[in-house]
Amino acid sequence: MKTQKTAVIIGGGPAGLTAAYEFTKRTDINPIVIEMSEFWGGISRTENHNGNRIDIGGHRFFSKSDVVMNWWQEILPIHSEEQKVELTYQNKKQELQIENNSTSNNDNVLLVRKRKSRIFFNNKFFDYPISLSLQTILNLGFFNTFLIGLSYTKSVLFPIKNPKTLEQFFINRFGNRLYKTFFKDYTEKVWGVPCSEISAEWGAQRIKGLSITKTLTNAISTLFKTNKKDLSQKNKETSLIEYFLYPKFGPGQMWETVAEKIKNDGAILKQNNRVTAINIVNNKVLSVVIENILTKNKETIECDYCISTMPIKELIKSLSSDVPKKAKEVANGLMYRDFITVGLLLNHINFKLEDNWIYIQESYVKVGRLQIFNNWSPHMVSDTSKTWVGLEYFCNDIDKIWNFSEEEMIKLATNEMIKLGFINSFENVLDSKVIKVPKTYPAYFGSYSEFNEIQNFTDTIENLFLVGRNGMHKYNNQDHSMLTAMQAVQNIKNNITDKSNIWSINTEEEYHEEK
Repeated sequence: MKTQKTAVIIGGGPAGLTAAYEFTKRTDINPIVIEMSEFWGGISRTENHNGNRIDIGGHRFFSKSDVVMNWWQEILPIHSEEQKVELTYQNKKQELQIENNSTSNNDNVLLVRKRKSRIFFNNKFFDYPISLSLQTILNLGFFNTFLIGLSYTKSVLFPIKNPKTLEQFFINRFGNRLYKTFFKDYTEKVWGVPCSEISAEWGAQRIKGLSITKTLTNAISTLFKTNKKDLSQKNKETSLIEYFLYPKFGPGQMWETVAEKIKNDGAILKQNNRVTAINIVNNKVLSVVIENILTKNKETIECDYCISTMPIKELIKSLSSDVPKKAKEVANGLMYRDFITVGLLLNHINFKLEDNWIYIQESYVKVGRLQIFNNWSPHMVSDTSKTWVGLEYFCNDIDKIWNFSEEEMIKLATNEMIKLGFINSFENVLDSKVIKVPKTYPAYFGSYSEFNEIQNFTDTIENLFLVGRNGMHKYNNQDHSMLTAMQAVQNIKNNITDKSNIWSINTEEEYHEEK
């Protein structure tokens, strides 16, 4: 006879594993995590290729949520060469005494890393976010800088009322000229559609308070900053953060550690399994059917609760209950952007790069962004005398590039590094790796404007909770995804059936990037 309640969690990314951890720590409910791949962490995983590690898309461990910052440190403690690290939350300062264990062999730690990102445009490097430095003015030219200032002044004095599109959002925030210089081409490279077809909600969620005014304020405040590392920095926009935490061996280390901890606490973990059906009776999930990708064996798992992080389009197709026609149409019309990373191990690179990311604004190449894995953590590369980079490509699964062979992708990436002037020849490449990740970015176009049809329907399924980036079709950072999972577990624990507090995360909560 079944006595302990169970929760099936679909997906072993940050949201799914956070939910499982919260169940084991705060409830008597036993979690069963179903993960389709061989990895833990979703796109926050780390893949190891010949001792060189790849971070899929780059993941800074930073949050304005105290809960998340403490949660991460509960899994992996901070290691710092400094004796003290100052965390500041909402003007409350906490100075941590850090044991200097630089001579120890402790690998399960978070490192304190410096943030640096730049834009590569017109064969020149610009600070990201754009700073009002002399170098920026020289790169742009004095007259062009003057015109950008006039354009921004116009946007302040005569803003577009109730901006509906991302283009209107950018123009209001930065002025038309700066938008066309630094935002338009790159954003359209990422999403594959004009900014005029993307909802302004994307900008409101991802960019929030960042603007020229914020940049000016930050430039002035930087003159008076202290030398202590402020890891929380709640008074700064996320793009202006100077320090962040990062697992020694990449983000996957965090989620592999979480998976190990919850397994030791009794959670059931099933990798290489995909969900084929979710059986619903009287608006309640009764069981979930899974299929092992390797053996093709099927299994039906009964559950008291179901937490889903799987893409909405796939979730709706798997439901056994009658789905309203409109909800089906909206689900079928949801769009995603797929992602390819090409890792190149270089014996020489023409620029001295201290960046985590470089945004490639040049229109003559397909690559959108460049990661330098050495600068995320020196332990990401097996030989620190070499440079381990990741070229990031954004595409759709129907695009020609998505169907390129590994050899074709490596050739494309190497050619583009030569075109951009970062390397001189194919001989600079010592090793390479291609990773393709479908449905990486939920898109704010297609049928997204009618997403409330799906939300209203799924909310009627009493014990089904949608969390995470793909689970909610929201372009969340991993901390927001974690918070949605934490809230779902709290709702279950406290018998709260209203799910609006989950949907409101990253829209109305205090941990916003906008202060």
